Amino acid sequence: MIKNIDKYCKDNNIKLTPVRLKVLELLQNEKCGLGAYRILDLLRDAGFNSQPPVAYRALDFLVEHGFVHKIESQNSFVACTDPGAHHSPVFMICKKCDSVSEAPASATASDLSEALMATGFKVEQTIIEAEGVCSTCADT
Repeated sequence: MIKNIDKYCKDNNIKLTPVRLKVLELLQNEKCGLGAYRILDLLRDAGFNSQPPVAYRALDFLVEHGFVHKIESQNSFVACTDPGAHHSPVFMICKKCDSVSEAPASATASDLSEALMATGFKVEQTIIEAEGVCSTCADT
């Protein structure tokens, strides 16, 4: 996946700095969302500058370019499963293990966006978060 992101950055003349790349790798290695302060701790452990602006600038860049999503209900971040593509994901958040999975939104999200736009509201992003129990936890 990093190879695709690197190509996207080169094609769009944007820079994937070492800190941005490390934050992306940290998120890709997690099943759960990571908060900014946990990312700061992991950056420090990896030998990077661990000042809050470093993590926030990296996260802002990664979210802006569609490599990472923010899980609003948890104030955390997860790596995108389809980086660089504009889409409206559905996040499945397990109440037992805190894992976060991404799935493509059905036509419902598109219908919602179209209905809102018909009222004159400019939809910039539609994200659906569903909380429940993942299949792994449900089996235990």
